[in-house]
Amino acid sequence: MQINCNINHKDYSLEVKATTRVIDILRELNLTSLKEGCGEGECGACSIFFNKKLVNACLLVAGQIGGSEILTLEGLYEETHQIRKNFETTGAIQCGFCTTGFILRSYNYIEENGEKDEQTIKDALDGNLCRCTGYQKIVDAVIKSMP
Repeated sequence: MQINCNINHKDYSLEVKATTRVIDILRELNLTSLKEGCGEGECGACSIFFNKKLVNACLLVAGQIGGSEILTLEGLYEETHQIRKNFETTGAIQCGFCTTGFILRSYNYIEENGEKDEQTIKDALDGNLCRCTGYQKIVDAVIKSMP
């Protein structure tokens, strides 16, 4: 099946099976910021923006992305600079496996004018899992990234 879509501000015409997972398509395009954690949409490690909505790439298939706009961390590198820097300085990055998902979810929260409230931030980050940091440093990084 021929799929035309825009990935990180670049138009693509891809020949793929309709059932190919989007995470696999993106990884084949060397977009390696997203990771496969659970493969079931539970961990957030494969987060991407799909038509401006944050979703898990492991739950999308090629047949769903025709004519769409997809952004990965690579496509939002400049926009997420301050968040990435704050994740570093607060110690929110340990092994790094979950980092992309947390950065994109944090970016989404900040762009939607989220509040500088710890519990609200924790609620907004729900759906992303980290086994290393204990979450407080991630919350601290988000607060530090907010205007």
